[in-house]
Amino acid sequence: MTVSHNVHVERRAVPRPADVLELAKPVTWFPPMWAYACGVVSSGVPVRERSGLVLLGVVLAGPLVCATSQVINDWFDRHVDAINEPHRPIPSGRIPGRWGLWLGLAGTLASLGVGALLGRWGLLATALGLLLAWGYSMPPFRFKQNGWVGNLAVGLSYEGLAWVTGAAVMLGSVAPRAEILFLALMYSLGAHGMLTLNDFKAIAGDTRMGVRSLPVQLGPGRAARVASATILLPQLAVIAALVAWQRPLAAAAIGGLCVVQVLMMRRFVAQPVARALWYSALGVPFSVLGMMVAAAAVRGLA
Repeated sequence: MTVSHNVHVERRAVPRPADVLELAKPVTWFPPMWAYACGVVSSGVPVRERSGLVLLGVVLAGPLVCATSQVINDWFDRHVDAINEPHRPIPSGRIPGRWGLWLGLAGTLASLGVGALLGRWGLLATALGLLLAWGYSMPPFRFKQNGWVGNLAVGLSYEGLAWVTGAAVMLGSVAPRAEILFLALMYSLGAHGMLTLNDFKAIAGDTRMGVRSLPVQLGPGRAARVASATILLPQLAVIAALVAWQRPLAAAAIGGLCVVQVLMMRRFVAQPVARALWYSALGVPFSVLGMMVAAAAVRGLA
């Protein structure tokens, strides 16, 4: 007996706002918004002096740049999603025709327009983030096809460039200090490992589709160790830098957070496929908290 599974495809002339919001994935907006907030704090400039621009930057980091990157990704993944996840907004027809592409282009232009309001450095960081977003998903680049390159692109965009944008908004025409750029880079590299955690749940699918995530390339065990090291080592570099900058209390605080992470990493590495999402939910927040500790520590450096 043959069983037929029919997926209802809803075709609309114009997408509903609720479907556009689903396509933009608000749940993904927090990381760049948090990194942006860290950049604001690390600048050392009181928020009240530029409160309007600070709020504008929050909108830029999350509902504009990050949302646009999600739309772009779903547009270029629409054929794969039609097979694996036909209920998603584009393959289901709730985002009809080429609306996904038009929304991605509109989000890009809107992001650049808002970025221009934040000054030269804010616009530059916005433009680089958008380039990485398009390169991550669009052929022939498709950074996402390789776990090393794709996760680095997302880490730089979601963490580093968002951090730099936050600092740039507060500093105006002055380029962010070397200490700020260092922290932004370190936490971007750490984000590479965090992003790898999401790849363990899709090893079988990625293997079939030719996506060379780190768990596919290295196997779950080695990928778990690489992800853990990639999360931890940048934090150790931040600790060393804070000591050199005479910020011992902040260094000690992040060191304590690292101890907790190491204990959890040992449990994760023992069963990486089963515990990747567990570590992502419970272990990653300790690194995220350390970002703000580091940002607050450098705000007084000249």
